[in-house]
Amino acid sequence: MNNLKESAQRVQEKLLELGHTNRVIELSDSTRTAQEAADAIGCEVTQIAKSIIFRLKSSNKPLLIIASGINRINEKQIAKQLNEKLGKADADFVREYTGFVIGGVPPVGHKENVITLIDEDLFQYNTIWAAAGHPKAVFQLTPDELVKMTKGKVVSVK
Repeated sequence: MNNLKESAQRVQEKLLELGHTNRVIELSDSTRTAQEAADAIGCEVTQIAKSIIFRLKSSNKPLLIIASGINRINEKQIAKQLNEKLGKADADFVREYTGFVIGGVPPVGHKENVITLIDEDLFQYNTIWAAAGHPKAVFQLTPDELVKMTKGKVVSVK
């Protein structure tokens, strides 16, 4: 194995545990934002599967929305779909529930099960890129693999 940072290594191990052969790679440049990730990888920003954590207000549980790097999430529409108010998740909340820092939250490997919604716009690409536990770590996957890995529900996030 290459020498991945501990948090990225946890994601790699989780992928293998789930039966996926996707390889986590660490880049020299930051992938903290979708644009930074696209620039570092050399892909379109729309191919970045950005992970955004929200706080469900009634249960105080996390909600993970994995969106195309260019899309803004329509929080009101998502709240209506879930019949639940969405709150902002600060850095402490994100780390507490996922075990990862903002800018490196992967779609898998969280401390506990997280309700996951996946942007339908990601399905226009053969390959997409997701964060892998660290602001410089990513892995390539297909939209179908993303659904399988996360057991996420595909929705419109706009």
